[in-house]
Amino acid sequence: MTLLPFAADRLRPVLKLAALTLAIAIPSAAVSAQNPAPASSPPEQKAIPDQKSVPESEQTFTINYATAPSDLNDLQTALRNMLPRARMYALESQDAIVIRATAEDLENAKRLIGELDRPRKAWRVTYTITDIDSGKRAEPRQVTLIVIAGTRSTIKQGNRLPLLTGTQKGSSADQNTEVQYIDVGLNIDANIDGGRLRSRIEQSGVADEKSGFGVQDPVVHQSLLEGSSNLDPGKPVMLGSLDIPGTTHRQEIEVTAEPLR
Repeated sequence: MTLLPFAADRLRPVLKLAALTLAIAIPSAAVSAQNPAPASSPPEQKAIPDQKSVPESEQTFTINYATAPSDLNDLQTALRNMLPRARMYALESQDAIVIRATAEDLENAKRLIGELDRPRKAWRVTYTITDIDSGKRAEPRQVTLIVIAGTRSTIKQGNRLPLLTGTQKGSSADQNTEVQYIDVGLNIDANIDGGRLRSRIEQSGVADEKSGFGVQDPVVHQSLLEGSSNLDPGKPVMLGSLDIPGTTHRQEIEVTAEPLR
């Protein structure tokens, strides 16, 4: 293709400018390829101290208000969950916990034990028993127990009745008699769990008639009352009444719980 003279004159400056731009761009690209921009350095990280390098020591903590083995176990479980790096061992016979840990963890253990090792609340529980015979009310009698929250208290009034359970014959004429004893009378169990008082009242006695299994085997009359009531300080609560088997007697039982200061 042949350009006209006037067209060639007009395009000649444009071609020179394009050639000059290309000549400048090629060396710049080469320089950039030879000297790339430095990559950004990662942020500086702080060194974490090795736990093994921190000195440890041992300390024995005496638990003053542990009334049951479960109290010591619960306290040890709480310490292990809050101080996972510490090593500890509970001594039930000494009511103590031995801990090996850092000074910071030992200080935290001391604080936690001071917060958790508290005396349990004590209650004076009074059972009032009123005997009623043919509509006539006798003078009420009272039985009082001291019950620690979370524990069980028992009181027994009556006799221990021997029962012949068997006889063993040896090679000689001697015989070994096996005897078992049962409690006859009034048995009361009281247990405070949270805000409730659980009571178990058992009344038993020996009847006049004899058992048909043996000449010496007695017949034991028994009445049982189990119930629970809210701990309302100083307010009497009627638990129920018991009919004494084989008699015309009836017993009404109410309970009153008062906190000890």
